[in-house]
Amino acid sequence: MGFKNVTVAGGGVLGSQIAFQTAYCGFNVKIWLRSEESIARCQPKLDRLKAIYLGVLEAMKTDPSAYARGLSKKYPLSAEEIEECKNKVEEAYKNIVLTSSYEEAAKDADLVIEAIAENIEEKKEFYTELAKYLPEKTVLVTNSSTLLPSTFASFTGRPEKFLALHFANNIYKSNTAEVMGHAGTEQKYYDEVVSFAEEINMVPLKVLKEQPGYILNSMLVPFLTAAESLLALGVADFETIDKTWKLGTGAPYGPFQILDIVGLTTAYNIVILNPAAKDPNSVQGKIAATLKEKIDQGKTGVNAGEGFYKYK
Repeated sequence: MGFKNVTVAGGGVLGSQIAFQTAYCGFNVKIWLRSEESIARCQPKLDRLKAIYLGVLEAMKTDPSAYARGLSKKYPLSAEEIEECKNKVEEAYKNIVLTSSYEEAAKDADLVIEAIAENIEEKKEFYTELAKYLPEKTVLVTNSSTLLPSTFASFTGRPEKFLALHFANNIYKSNTAEVMGHAGTEQKYYDEVVSFAEEINMVPLKVLKEQPGYILNSMLVPFLTAAESLLALGVADFETIDKTWKLGTGAPYGPFQILDIVGLTTAYNIVILNPAAKDPNSVQGKIAATLKEKIDQGKTGVNAGEGFYKYK
């Protein structure tokens, strides 16, 4: 079957992006959030994404380097076609529904994409509650950064329809979608999710077996952890670490710029999954303390206007 009604659970850095991209591609989209306060925090992210999409599309009229693969499979676009894409942005922004009701979120959903915090117990509680309301037809995927779908399959009430669909940040231009099942995932649902990824202008990357971190984060997380360790151990400050990486490799972003894009809350939740982080004298404990200090100050990354760097 083809999906039409999509619910994204969680309106954080990636949840908001997934929802906006999906709505931009013509799907009916709801975002489930835990509370009215969460809804209030999500709306500015959607405002920001609308401005980004419109800005990139306008730049594409005169600057070939502005082209973002997630905004159009076709390139180049005429001025008229770009205006049509801008209309899609406006429609997406207008039509996304925000709700804190499990019942409303699940109603007539063809696909639910879970993108809540990287916390095992919170995810288990979410799946257990959501299962009470989901229609039989609904396929359920997790966007978890590092946790395996098999960890949660038994809590979903539909293990055969459950798998992972993992996006990269800035999905409108870094348009990858890693698709990973677990031993109990039925192939037809895996294939439906691959097709959905293509329909929202992503490049589906088929992961052949369960792997914590999929392909991308299996490479990215150790890289970011190495940079965080250098900072935590006092080897260099974050700006020097970033400069070293960019000058030495030609990469456009340093690890701490990437952390700001990912969001420091996500980075923190990944670090504290390591039992060693409970020891404040360990490297992991020092990394966690550094991130927690930033988070407590509201400096959670690009979306907050400040993380390691300032964006206002």
